[in-house]
Amino acid sequence: MADKMIYMDDSVNPKDFIGSPAGFADQRLVVVPRPVIVEALDRPLTRRMVVTDAGYFPRAAGHGRNRRRGAGGTVVIVCVAGSGWIETGGMRTEVGPAHVVVLPGGTGVPHSYGASEADPWTIWWCHLRGTDVPELLEVAGVKAPGSVVPLASVDRLAASLDEIVSTLENDQGPTGLIESSGAAWRLLTQLATDRRIPAPDEPMERALTYLRSRIEGTVRVPDLAAMLGVSTTRLGRLFRDSTGGGVVAHHLVLKMAHARHLLDTTELSIAEVGRRVGMTDQFYFSRQFSRTHGMSPTSYRAERKG
Repeated sequence: MADKMIYMDDSVNPKDFIGSPAGFADQRLVVVPRPVIVEALDRPLTRRMVVTDAGYFPRAAGHGRNRRRGAGGTVVIVCVAGSGWIETGGMRTEVGPAHVVVLPGGTGVPHSYGASEADPWTIWWCHLRGTDVPELLEVAGVKAPGSVVPLASVDRLAASLDEIVSTLENDQGPTGLIESSGAAWRLLTQLATDRRIPAPDEPMERALTYLRSRIEGTVRVPDLAAMLGVSTTRLGRLFRDSTGGGVVAHHLVLKMAHARHLLDTTELSIAEVGRRVGMTDQFYFSRQFSRTHGMSPTSYRAERKG
């Protein structure tokens, strides 16, 4: 049974972060001394985000943890190969390649996780503390007691964790902690953006592709929803989740981006730029551009850039 692989030590010490007494072949592991972490959490930059532990465990047979009182810091585990599992709130979830496990810290909720026996996972992982962590997890859609999230691009998150480990292997002083904190901040923002990237065959990606191809035209939301085979309500929800606004609002964003490009790279008249983005009335185009940019198309073109 997988439970036999779990180590029961709930204290905060280096054993807390190695699931096998002998470790794993070719593993990488960094544990920042606790007094250093206490000092870092009192400094202006690192109080917002600090990495306390990080590592890379390849084919981690026998790896597992069982924290009866939860974790003090947030645990992030990125599975790049093999498989494992996580159990929290009495529910077990399987974890496979291109999945990330996030366990928010300070919740006091017990959790367990470990590598599968048949195909042990290969993972990059880190533990985080700091005032920015809860807000970044909220943006990423991670809710206590934990989440298992499929990734669109595991490589970017793994690269950030590699950077964290490499930095702390060489420097656990103030400079190294700041540098690794920046990489950790990027890790969580990448997680947030990754969750918003639709797969190529999903309705959202097909909708975005269609809107990009219709910069010079107009789009009716019911027609787009029918073309994608979804309801207008679902289409609106997909756009709000991914872009923060509706279909028409995002189409306008694309139009204004193309208008900026034309104003910056051509000598087309303002009226012609408006026509190129589907607004044949020059005054309407100017109003929309001014509402978006806080200045007229003429003023925008006259500004020095770069």
